[in-house]
Amino acid sequence: MPDEPKHIVTSFEADLKKLRDMIANMGGLVERAVANATTALLSHDPELAARVIESDGSIDAEQQNVEQFAVRLLALRQPVADDLRQVIQALKVVTDLERMGDYAANIAKRSIVINQVASNFPLAGLAQMALLVQQNLKASIDTVGEVDPQKAILVWRADQMVDDLYNTIFRELITYMMEDPRNISACTHLMFIAKNLERIGDHTTNIAELTYYAVTGQTLPDYRPKGDLTSTYMAGSSD
Repeated sequence: MPDEPKHIVTSFEADLKKLRDMIANMGGLVERAVANATTALLSHDPELAARVIESDGSIDAEQQNVEQFAVRLLALRQPVADDLRQVIQALKVVTDLERMGDYAANIAKRSIVINQVASNFPLAGLAQMALLVQQNLKASIDTVGEVDPQKAILVWRADQMVDDLYNTIFRELITYMMEDPRNISACTHLMFIAKNLERIGDHTTNIAELTYYAVTGQTLPDYRPKGDLTSTYMAGSSD
C-alpha cells in the first residue's frame, strides 16, 4: 500500500496486530481446553471434564468476535496482497481453532463415560500423544503471532509423530478388545479420544499452512506424509 498516507498504514498495522492478538487469545482458550480434557481423562476427574464441555461456548463466542473484526477490516480497509492474505488467514484459523475446541469437548465427554467403566488399558501412550499435540498446537498459534514461516514448516512436519503414535495406540486397543470382549466399550471410547487428538493435530498443520501462505504468498507442498492409516475404521469420530 505505497500510496496510502502513513497514518492510515500505521493504523491498519495496529488493526492487524489486534487481529493476531485476538487469535492468540482464542488459541489460549483452545490450548487450555485440550490440556484440561487430557488431564480429566488421565486423572479421572469428571468435574474438570464438565468444565471443559462448558468452556466450548466461550471458544465459539471468541470465534464470532474474530470473524466480525476481520470482516470489518475487509469492508473498511479493503486490503490487498499480503495484508489481504493475513485477514483471510485469520478467518480460516479461527475455524480450525473452533473445531479443536469441539474435539476437546468430545474428549471430555468420553472421559466421563470411561470413568464409569472398568478399563485396564494403559494411558501412557495417549498421554504422550496428547503432549505432542499440545506442543504443536502452541507452536502453531505462536507462528500466527510471530508471523514466522520457518516455524510454520516445523509444525507442519511435526504432525507425523502424532500420526505414528495414533496408529500404535489404535493397534493396541484393537488387541485389547480381541483379548477380552469386556474391554470393547472402554476401548472404543479411547479410540475416539485418540482420533480426536489426531484431528486436533491435523488442524494445527492447517494453521501452519495458512501462516506460511499468509507470509510468503506460496503454498506448502500438497503432499505431507500422512501416517494415519485408520480413517476407514473411524467414521464419525467427531460425534
